[in-house]
Amino acid sequence: MRRHDLIRTDQAVLDDLRERLRTYRSVPAIQLEKPSGVPSALLAAVVEHWRDGFDWRVQEERIASYPWWETELTAVPLRAVVCPASPTAPVVLLLHGWPDSVLRFERLFPLLPDITLVAPALPGFPFAAPVGQGGLSAAAMADAVADAMEESGFSRYVVSAGDVGCDVAEALAAHHPGAVSALHLTDVSQYHFLHDPPGDLDAAEQEYAARGARWQAAEGGYMHEQSTRPGTLAVGLGDSPAGLAAWIVEKMLRWSDGDGSLTDVFTLDEVLTWVSAYWVTASIGTSFAPYAAGGGRDWARVEVPTVVTMFAKDLVNAPRQFADRFFDVVTWREFEHGGHFAAWERPVDYAWGVRAAVDARRRE
Repeated sequence: MRRHDLIRTDQAVLDDLRERLRTYRSVPAIQLEKPSGVPSALLAAVVEHWRDGFDWRVQEERIASYPWWETELTAVPLRAVVCPASPTAPVVLLLHGWPDSVLRFERLFPLLPDITLVAPALPGFPFAAPVGQGGLSAAAMADAVADAMEESGFSRYVVSAGDVGCDVAEALAAHHPGAVSALHLTDVSQYHFLHDPPGDLDAAEQEYAARGARWQAAEGGYMHEQSTRPGTLAVGLGDSPAGLAAWIVEKMLRWSDGDGSLTDVFTLDEVLTWVSAYWVTASIGTSFAPYAAGGGRDWARVEVPTVVTMFAKDLVNAPRQFADRFFDVVTWREFEHGGHFAAWERPVDYAWGVRAAVDARRRE
């Protein structure tokens, strides 16, 4: 890998963004008792702050100051933040999800100075190296990450992941078991109950699957749209900053563990840093690739020591016996607080899971 200087956003892109925000048109919405999307008052406040109070250049300088590296020889180019520790330190690969980026792990980096951390920008996501297809399936991402780690000289490593990153982590451990010494997961992929679930679920697992189906019916429309009509959706979100903010901020609000207010978990500057990362890199459409590309799981149970940390307000938490079907779970811990963005919301608790996985490594 070679050092990579993060490309700064062209000023014309920021000028165009400000003009689009200046001409934002509030759209009338139907009034329902149940949630129907991002609250209009919240979106108006986000748009106003984005237009008049937010400075992307400040955030960009901080993000660019991280030690970015890019592969030179891999078939799929990969960029990553690499925070090295000592030459003998354990290596942990951090895999982000959607709708975020490597920024999910910013609060984690300083908590693990004795561990070499590698946080790749997954293909199709903000800050990633461009790939010919635009984006990749989770399994293809796993192969790309494995190639990048090999080029970097990291032959054995722990993988820590959430959301889409868990799908990548599972494929990585299944297809490259010699490289993965342990897993740390905050999710058991919903695909395990959505597609060809086991036929012998016990009562607790049946309740979990039913709860997951209810969640999908009430909250999972984004997944269906991103899977089936990603190109159409990308036009609206990629052409309208207000539309992009509405799509992402809704998830940041509803998926995190706050008291009903977005700013219980994120400041407006933090929210807009995550949203702006998608805007300035024009990556919202390509970030849909793991949903749209699909791809079945062609592997059996993953026989790698696995630490699972569940956070109370995550989307649909599985019971341990369901996780045991697919992983060699050696440590299971449930935290009372934290949501879907656990590495950001509860970095100390997340770091506990990383260290538990380091301790559980399979040594060969």
